[in-house]
Amino acid sequence: MHHRPIPNLRRAWLQAALACTLANVAWAPAHADALDSITKSGVLRISIDPAAPPYSAKDAKLAFAGSEVEVAELLAKDLGFKLEIVPTNPASRIPYVLTDKTDLVISTLSITPEREKVIDFSVPYSGIQVIVGAQRATPLARMDDLVGRKVAVVRGSTNDAELTKVVKPGTEVVRFDDDATAITAVLSGQAEFYCTAPALLAPVNQRRPELAMEPKLVVKTNLTGIGIRKNETRLKARVDDWVRENLRNGKLNAIYRKHHNADLSPDVARAAGA
Repeated sequence: MHHRPIPNLRRAWLQAALACTLANVAWAPAHADALDSITKSGVLRISIDPAAPPYSAKDAKLAFAGSEVEVAELLAKDLGFKLEIVPTNPASRIPYVLTDKTDLVISTLSITPEREKVIDFSVPYSGIQVIVGAQRATPLARMDDLVGRKVAVVRGSTNDAELTKVVKPGTEVVRFDDDATAITAVLSGQAEFYCTAPALLAPVNQRRPELAMEPKLVVKTNLTGIGIRKNETRLKARVDDWVRENLRNGKLNAIYRKHHNADLSPDVARAAGA
């Protein structure tokens, strides 16, 4: 004798199985915890812009060098991971973190409210001034003096954003993709002024000492942090602890002094709680 309910039982079983599957998907994390992934691979991927000396550049042997590179090397060593440097540029620094092409970004990344909407930052590990530089013999006392003249800046950078806020109408802001091309523009006379960090005037003077570029106007002083994907609380806590410890023991200041011939601003340690 045949019983008809069997198909109904099979259907009920399939529905129950599907419900369980959907429940498991709903409870699954959106992505693996970053610190777990790094620990499993043994590799810490840090993106750095190699076109921003003395923060980061390629040396004569095409190896990465600079203050940001040494910060990354020390961080990876202290956390017990192998360092993988992922070259980036100002436009891709944050997208690389968001798309998991890199775990962290150490690339003169100023902490701003706009950026904090899309990524997290470590406590500040360094600071950077936004200045307008010019030849020593060129008078420049206020923003009005830039009207009718060309100022080079890296497109989309914090320098660009801060300069745009205060620049006077009639000033010609010439935007470039990275510091290397901006420096080339200043060297070739495409722009008379350069909105950047004080340290980035050094490469200009090294190549053309007669220009004697120097800071003329301070637009703003920003604190810089290590960029981290949102909600990676364990990784952020490890990085924050590392930053505070190395501000206290002087290692981060020693790296900065080696490459910039100056000490970190006291504002850095104060803001970091170190």
